[in-house]
Amino acid sequence: MRASRLVTLLFVLQRRRAATASELAAELEVSERTIYRDVAALTEAGVPLWTEPGPSGGIRLVEGWRSRLDGLTAPEAAAILGVAAPQVLADLGLSSALAGAQAKLLATLPEPLRAHAAMVAERVHLDAPGWFHTPREVTALSTVAEAVWSQQVLHVRYRRGVGENATEVERTVEPLGLVLKAGVWYLVAAVADGGEVPVRTYRLDRIAGATPSGATFSRPADFDLAAHWAQGARRFEGSLLRASVRLRLSPRGLRRLPLVTDTEAAQRAVDAAQEQDDGWSLVTLETEGDEIIAGQLLSLGPEVEVLEPAAVRYRLAATARRVAELNADS
Repeated sequence: MRASRLVTLLFVLQRRRAATASELAAELEVSERTIYRDVAALTEAGVPLWTEPGPSGGIRLVEGWRSRLDGLTAPEAAAILGVAAPQVLADLGLSSALAGAQAKLLATLPEPLRAHAAMVAERVHLDAPGWFHTPREVTALSTVAEAVWSQQVLHVRYRRGVGENATEVERTVEPLGLVLKAGVWYLVAAVADGGEVPVRTYRLDRIAGATPSGATFSRPADFDLAAHWAQGARRFEGSLLRASVRLRLSPRGLRRLPLVTDTEAAQRAVDAAQEQDDGWSLVTLETEGDEIIAGQLLSLGPEVEVLEPAAVRYRLAATARRVAELNADS
């Protein structure tokens, strides 16, 4: 850790040319005493640093002494610096690594590239979770992340189900990777005892406890985390969209359909819509089930007519009548 911090300090000074000990301590998240010790260590190593007392003084790097990182274009630098996810890296215990990497990059960039990267960072912010999302407590994330980096076998206690029906099981797993999807962390891991599904996915907020076993494992050379997740996501979506409905939609209803149900399924339906003479459109929509789609279509009001199946048409009509009764003039 100290070696990494010394390199980060060097690049911070290279970028800023001069800074006080308190400013450096704040940026590196250490004490001023640590900064002075690190400055002494860099000086002993031959780095030309000097300190200047007084209100306008500070720790300085001799003018002209610097390294260069060549070959980066302005868009490449902006991609590294501008679209970072600080909270995600903090959750993984990598916030100091991000700060160090950014400091090194900024220190070595020519001024035009540095200005462009700073401009993008000021104008682009990544906020992954959806609206009205309450972050779930994930107590095991740091332990699991460390096991992923070091390829340690983990003993985990995992909660299945919710409420009174929840049960807790124990698993021994080989953690292969972490995925953050819509604000929820998932662990992709190989099950040590094999079974029909050798690689499984676990929600981290359901891991009640994680303990390193002390053993390590060899990561499969052909395992691709991104490809595995994409394949699993497609299977999951396919298992949810197991029914379909035929609808007639007004132009307004057609525009609003992606706002009330599964966006991708709705967009496919809209793209394949058949316009009729009266301006309405016929669409076939993949759905999760009769009850769910009836509730979703209710928000379209008089902009939708269900043609098939009859069960969805009946549910929608019955619910609409009940809403009308409850909201009728007394």
